[in-house]
Amino acid sequence: MEKVDRVLVSLRQIIRALDSHSRQLSQDHGLTVPQLVLLKEIGRCGSVSVGDLAREVSLSQATVTSILDRLEQRQLMTRKRGESDKRLVYVQLTMQGKTVLAGAPPLLQEQFVESFENLKDWEQSLILSSLERVADMMGIMDEGAAPMLTIGSISPSDSPSPPRS
Repeated sequence: MEKVDRVLVSLRQIIRALDSHSRQLSQDHGLTVPQLVLLKEIGRCGSVSVGDLAREVSLSQATVTSILDRLEQRQLMTRKRGESDKRLVYVQLTMQGKTVLAGAPPLLQEQFVESFENLKDWEQSLILSSLERVADMMGIMDEGAAPMLTIGSISPSDSPSPPRS
């Protein structure tokens, strides 16, 4: 197999793994990857402002607010205005949200991050520069992309249904 074919096969394998993980998460838990990322971050923080949450997950506040709307509709989290500054909105998990989070699988990116961090610095740099070059070759360099392994839009407009029983 030629080198270019091996590269294309590797890219396809990555895409398929992301797609499979996203579909499985949707079917089993009724969540998108961005929704689970937010649930995990809210769970880690306990109570966090929407602005701080957006910064922590590297998404715009508008995108985070939109995702939170879906999570709130499912009663997985609640919003509360700040006591001293009413402009601030804080979010926290409900009991149902904690239950869903406890049963949720690890994110594919968590496994990747753990493996990546165990590499030597030169290996990390090689992977980074290679992937940046591939993205550039494909004309898809986007400085605004969130550091999140998911397929499709991060916006929840295509939010999955609750999990099947």
